[in-house]
Amino acid sequence: MNDKQKRMLWRIGITAVWLMALQFIPVQGWLHLALYLVAYGIIGYDILRKAGKGIVNGRIFDENFLMTIATLGAFALAIYEQSGDYLEGIAVMLFYQIGEWFQSYAVGRSRKNIGALMDIRPDYANIERDGKLEKVDPDDVALGTTIVVQPGERVPLDGVVLRGTSSLNTSALTGESLPRDVQQGDEVISGCINMTGVLYVKTTKESEESTVSKILELVEDSSSHKSQSENFITKFAKVYTPAVCLGALALAIIPPVIQLMYGHADPQWENWIYRALIFLVISCPCALVISIPLSFFAGIGGASREGILIKGSNYMETLAQTRYIAFDKTGTLTKGNFEVNGVHHNQMEKEELLAYAAMAECASSHPISKSLQQAYGKPIDRNRVRNIHEISGHGVKAAVDGHIVAVGNDKLMKQMKISYVPCHSMGTILHVAVDGRYAGHIVISDVIKPHARQAIAALKRNGIKQTVMLTGDTRRTAENIAKDVGVDQVYSELLTADKLNKV
Repeated sequence: MNDKQKRMLWRIGITAVWLMALQFIPVQGWLHLALYLVAYGIIGYDILRKAGKGIVNGRIFDENFLMTIATLGAFALAIYEQSGDYLEGIAVMLFYQIGEWFQSYAVGRSRKNIGALMDIRPDYANIERDGKLEKVDPDDVALGTTIVVQPGERVPLDGVVLRGTSSLNTSALTGESLPRDVQQGDEVISGCINMTGVLYVKTTKESEESTVSKILELVEDSSSHKSQSENFITKFAKVYTPAVCLGALALAIIPPVIQLMYGHADPQWENWIYRALIFLVISCPCALVISIPLSFFAGIGGASREGILIKGSNYMETLAQTRYIAFDKTGTLTKGNFEVNGVHHNQMEKEELLAYAAMAECASSHPISKSLQQAYGKPIDRNRVRNIHEISGHGVKAAVDGHIVAVGNDKLMKQMKISYVPCHSMGTILHVAVDGRYAGHIVISDVIKPHARQAIAALKRNGIKQTVMLTGDTRRTAENIAKDVGVDQVYSELLTADKLNKV
């Protein structure tokens, strides 16, 4: 809860306790009224202030005006009738404020969930001047400037690598959990996390045109894309609220006047005014006006908490008529965690092959290295490993127990002129060679969620005509996963903007 919500909760609590205490305090007359007015002021002063500002600014007919007239009218009736029953006016305001607090709390939670997506915005860019790194606002970096991205930092602007090699975590942008290796000449996009080496990047887009800015625009503009229900209720409230006020006024005046015209000695003005006030309270449009946009906003916030970006409530409304669904792959249809799914060996036992690979990769924090160590399942004795040498984009070489071990892709095998066995399994293939002889390969891949296939089948049973998968992964991997889970169509090797264009 924020400070405003805490203060409101305190006001609600103090008012409730005050009202309960007044039921046991034996006071009468003006002191009795004054004590109730104190409670009314505690719970309703902000509503009175808003109603006053609305009148001054020409926006009279809103829920604040209605609540003010209804509650003050209740006090006026109690004073006129000398009943001393001031509880009704305060109770109406108290229940209204409780509803407002729940609304504020729900909106705050939703904003927090939506705001979590904003963490991808880089706070600064590094520019090297006189041998020192200077942090500047990404908005102040001119096109074509060389920026420095250190390990652990987010890439602040789109650009091309001038110097350096590294691995980039692109999961927040593409959904692909496997880091992407980059080197001189490769393009990088803002919002990625630099994991290993230092990169010198020449910017190719200004801040407002960068990839991360475009993504955040989608989030920030989501509330402006209103549904048909919201647009209708907004127009409806502009007509409904004045009509309620005029109706209440007519209810308070016309019946007594008619009674006077027909010669009734007692037109019962106080009864008709009381009925008009009741009419105002029960006809207050706040619940109607608030509930629809609040429902959509809470839905957008709840979706954001689960990592789902919905561009606006108008898109939520169309879900009822949806016949086509597009899925991301990583973290949606798959777990986003890499595991060893196969060990194909020919010169040594499976455990021995895994041991060589895990030890050679022991100095890396790459997810593939972690999956190898997890599959090996034993503590790594680093005393057995010497001379670890990482070859960017190829793999790693190291001395394990005095044997030269090479672990990497087919490029590494070709570079070392080692004949290898191609593998057609789905996933990342790590070839292993020991002392210049091919020992086998290890298959590492993302794991399909256990209920993904059932979920796709359930959607089709419920009227979805076609399912589509959009992913930043390679074509081969994407097509295999789509086939396994039952997705009808697949588009692969996409960036965030490409996914949006496909949608």
